[in-house]
Amino acid sequence: MPVASTIVHDVFSLPLPFVEKVLRAALVYAFLVVVLRVVGKRELGQQNTLDLVVLLLIANAVQNAIIGADNSFTGAVISVATLVILNETLNRVTFFSRRLSWLVDGGETYLIRDGKPVAHELFRSGISLPQLRAIARRQGYADLGEVHTAILEANGVVSMFKRGEPQIYHPAEPGGLRIGKRRRARAG
Repeated sequence: MPVASTIVHDVFSLPLPFVEKVLRAALVYAFLVVVLRVVGKRELGQQNTLDLVVLLLIANAVQNAIIGADNSFTGAVISVATLVILNETLNRVTFFSRRLSWLVDGGETYLIRDGKPVAHELFRSGISLPQLRAIARRQGYADLGEVHTAILEANGVVSMFKRGEPQIYHPAEPGGLRIGKRRRARAG
């Protein structure tokens, strides 16, 4: 059974030290969090084909930085566990810390204010007027003229409101949670 023993050894042996595997994954994770924060929220909610290509290439580019000279199953488990633990820890910490949440996610950005597009915020967010029109149509608006306020939320979703429509909903209120969708008026 030397062949089976060799296969098992190759699959589970760890050519790199455990600490190096954890450090590699942590450094790549931190780098990507910073890069995606600098690039902006649009990457999360309004990806176009070019954005998808860049994200796929980034994933391929950082793969070697994470795995190093290690193609073992054990190394993959350590890297994945490190990334998941870091991500969950950061999610939990940002839940309790407004300052850290703002550093990681940023805040909301007004794309339309008082019925007028905010050109510099659209440019900064990388959202063109045709893209904003498409978002408005997906949310049930015939055109941007119907939108009084559009907010790019910290999570990358664009929330749109008509003039006089309340901009904050609580789950206990009629209309419930707003997750990037325009509330439809209910007959009743």
